[in-house]
Amino acid sequence: MKEYFVDLHVHIGRSSDGKVVKQGTSKELTFANIAYEARYRKGINVIGVVDCVSPWVIKDIEDMLERGDVEELPQGGMMYRDDLVILLGSEIETREKGGGHAHSLIFFPYLWQVKEFSRIMEDYMPNLAENPTLSRLSGQQLFDIADALGGFYMPAHVFTPYKSFYGNCTHSLHTVFDESSFAKIPAVELGLSADTYMASLLSELDGKAFTSNSDAHSLLRIGREYNVMRLASLNYDEVLKALKGQDGREIVANYGLDPKLGKYHRTFCLQCNEITALPPPVLKCPNDSGHRVVVGVRDRIEVIKDRQDDSTDAKGGSANRAWGTRRPPYHYQVPLNFLPGVGPKTIEKLLNAFGTEMNILHKVEPEDLAKVVPQSIVDMIIKGREGRLAIAHGGGGIYGKVVE
Repeated sequence: MKEYFVDLHVHIGRSSDGKVVKQGTSKELTFANIAYEARYRKGINVIGVVDCVSPWVIKDIEDMLERGDVEELPQGGMMYRDDLVILLGSEIETREKGGGHAHSLIFFPYLWQVKEFSRIMEDYMPNLAENPTLSRLSGQQLFDIADALGGFYMPAHVFTPYKSFYGNCTHSLHTVFDESSFAKIPAVELGLSADTYMASLLSELDGKAFTSNSDAHSLLRIGREYNVMRLASLNYDEVLKALKGQDGREIVANYGLDPKLGKYHRTFCLQCNEITALPPPVLKCPNDSGHRVVVGVRDRIEVIKDRQDDSTDAKGGSANRAWGTRRPPYHYQVPLNFLPGVGPKTIEKLLNAFGTEMNILHKVEPEDLAKVVPQSIVDMIIKGREGRLAIAHGGGGIYGKVVE
């Protein structure tokens, strides 16, 4: 068994010939560029690419297979350069009875399943080629399709206010999925504005693994959040076993933004342009003006939780021990590009010296960092490792920030 870095949520921006796959994402996010960035610059071992329902992405995958750039594994997934496995997935938007919209991640072990999924989804997605996310399905209907094809289903950024089940659809996943389906869902994705401790306030999630993934819309954001998994080898089957906690495979740790850095952590008034500093839950304008607000993840969880806070330890793996569920530790991580004064040139210098962002954030000794960048930046990197950086809250689509 070895430990591997795993990021299960990275978007495709363009096909290799320049066709737009997902609006609002970088044109540099091609299938080939993602593989290279994850392998050589980020140091990620398993990457989940989540726009593979697009026929243009499928064509790119077939071309890479033909050239020998990737190899399909018998245990599922695509091997790239011997130590990166790419999981083929899709992020699909569904609509529930009350009108709320939610995103979910679907992964399949083999390309033939992805191609069949794409063919089926043509009947439920109004513009599949140019919008490989929006569907006319409910969460249950989407689960049924994925399950019948042999894939696994994971609710995405499950607390965020605009496109998630808890954020704007329901107080409980049991209202969306029947009992058999709910039992088959191995994990939920926490999203950038929540951590393990916050999610553990909902008892119905006790049987689900928590994943922390980047939801990257640019190459720079890959690995912004990720998981460390203990696996026997790199392939789809091993990752699924880790999500289910089977045969000694497991999630060892989650690495994610401090929720305060997330862009939906606290309630935000759209007219006052103000993030609340009041104790949660804040569900209306903090100035009592009657203006429309975006309810924060922390505030929403306070409303729907069925447990009382009994710990302030969000990182140590014991935050919900009193509730009978042992969780892996959640480590707060601040990516290099979130640090004040650390721009592209500084990041490039660090990568040239130390190989990958994973090495820089977690392994390189302070004295070695100091040979490449000023001591002030070294101090911020080390404080980030230790969770000691001062952070101003995010909200309403605006990221929080590190306060110098």
